[in-house]
Amino acid sequence: MRKVAVIVLVVMASIVLVASALAESATKEECIAKSKEAAQLITEKGMDAAFEELQKKDGKFVWKDSYVYVMDFTGTHLTHPLRPDSVGKNVLEAKLPDGRFLVKELIEMAKTKGEGWIEYMYPKPEELAKPKPWKLSKKLAYVYRIPGKELFVSAGVFE
Repeated sequence: MRKVAVIVLVVMASIVLVASALAESATKEECIAKSKEAAQLITEKGMDAAFEELQKKDGKFVWKDSYVYVMDFTGTHLTHPLRPDSVGKNVLEAKLPDGRFLVKELIEMAKTKGEGWIEYMYPKPEELAKPKPWKLSKKLAYVYRIPGKELFVSAGVFE
């Protein structure tokens, strides 16, 4: 009987830990909603005011293990709340470890389809706080073109 009780407790503890871990992971739905909310903010308040809000590391566009960032169609970071040092830098030619040009893919998706998902390897937010080299994880990024602008917003989920 004690073995059964111990097994039940272990199973219950495992379920609680898994549920807790999942609660800390962003969802695809949240990425879509936050990206569209950021685009609306830019449209309504203008780039300067919106970028100030989007750049806040403790703002509403940074949540769980995700965040929204903005880039223009030249490949320049306009916001990145977790890597403020990248703002203003052009990363069009940056290659992923597999040789792909991620930013070119993001721009192409925004230009041709207006929105969509792209899969790639990228460091999780906690890795970005550490010095390089970063450990990479599979990420699915949602890309959304801001209507009427040559800009896109993006947010992603890690798998």
